Amino acid sequence: MSAFMRQRRSAGFTLVELLITVAILSMLAGGAMTFADLAVKRSQEQELRSALRQVREAIDAYKTAADANRIRKAADESGYPPTLAALTEGVPELGSATGRKLYFLRRLPRDPMADPALPAEATWGLRSYESDPANPQAGRDVFDVYSLSPRLSLGGRPYREW
Repeated sequence: MSAFMRQRRSAGFTLVELLITVAILSMLAGGAMTFADLAVKRSQEQELRSALRQVREAIDAYKTAADANRIRKAADESGYPPTLAALTEGVPELGSATGRKLYFLRRLPRDPMADPALPAEATWGLRSYESDPANPQAGRDVFDVYSLSPRLSLGGRPYREW
């Protein structure tokens, strides 16, 4: 009978072995979820950096064109675009007989940290030329953009300060 019992025990797993296996698998699955979340956040941060760079370069190109008298600028204006839409809709080029427009962006990138249901222009915080850098406020022009997300980056810095 002892040979029969040995043969029967080696045929299956004990409850303790199954519980240990389930615990190990759940720990591995939890670690995989953490790595997946980290990868998604890192990807969003790269998208945010790229979007900020694109918009800021377009704002600077608009200002350069205004300073070079390629587009109309009133004496009391800063030369920065009045809205983000001006970067994609284009502005008439001065001296063009055909009414040619200058375009600074093909499309406005959206803030990847914002609500996907919002239009791209509503995802950005706007800072005018006249506002304080520590307390950015919208105004007559768009000097800079920033993320409206209250979250912190992987480095611990708020996205609003990028």
